[in-house]
Amino acid sequence: MASSSNPYVNKIGCPYHPNVPLIEDYRAGDQICSECGLVVGDRIIDVGSEWRTFSNEKAGVDPSRVGGPENPLLSGADLSTIIGPATGAASFDDFGVSKYQNRRTMSSSDRTLINAFREISSMSDRINLSQTIIDRANNLFKQVHDQKVLKGRANNAICSACLYIACRQEGVPRTFKEICAVSSVSKKEIGKCFKLILKALQTNVEVITTGDFMSRFCANLQLPNNVQRCATHIARKTSELNIISGRSPISVAAAAIYMASQASDHKRSQKEIGEIAGVADVTIRQAYRIMYSKAALLFPEDFKFATPIDQLPQM
Repeated sequence: MASSSNPYVNKIGCPYHPNVPLIEDYRAGDQICSECGLVVGDRIIDVGSEWRTFSNEKAGVDPSRVGGPENPLLSGADLSTIIGPATGAASFDDFGVSKYQNRRTMSSSDRTLINAFREISSMSDRINLSQTIIDRANNLFKQVHDQKVLKGRANNAICSACLYIACRQEGVPRTFKEICAVSSVSKKEIGKCFKLILKALQTNVEVITTGDFMSRFCANLQLPNNVQRCATHIARKTSELNIISGRSPISVAAAAIYMASQASDHKRSQKEIGEIAGVADVTIRQAYRIMYSKAALLFPEDFKFATPIDQLPQM
């Protein structure tokens, strides 16, 4: 009998390479040693969705059996069975009532979660967010729902706030206006839910900087890399020299892009930048006016000016 001090008791591993990680082949249901290829385990359960076609069984008809993937956020991991409508004569009693009834129906809690997950996924698809962000937002909503800390708030507002927090925690922040554009609730309501969720879950988010938005804004404006680098340098120097205090990083980024583009051959108007950044023209103008007085200190030394600093627009 093996000694209980053996660390490999009750643990699947290759007998020849016990410290080597195993490769899981879900198609074959095997666990394979990554060093020698020995199959050391079998019958792995695939928790992915099921998709089978029976196109050869019925001419012109291709019914599919589709089972949803396992969802650990739902009670019972969503492993429920629903009986279909009765069709045969033996399925009914003497009074014509179906003998087989669904003993388990979806709870209201699960129904709320499923609708919320669907809403988060829909919003994420419209602004091209990754599955990692969607999963984090789903987890945040699950925690808020279980703790019942936002009772009375609309689920759409909670979903939007969870998505906003997930974006910031994953290092790809979006502005409130961007989230509001794909949501059905106001920016003010999303902001309220955002603060309540942070307080209730005792979590935090990273402070937004101009660099978080610069590459995305410049890409949407179709500006080349040299203009993007210049705008990033201008925004960073503006922060270091504390030229603009109290302004949001988005406003500073928009003004920096305007200044860099006006000094290059790829000029963009305040209106074009404002539409991409979600900032009003007057906000860009006010920030640019303050930055212009220190323009000589903001540009990088190796920047090639198409328009000299003294010929830049004066507001």
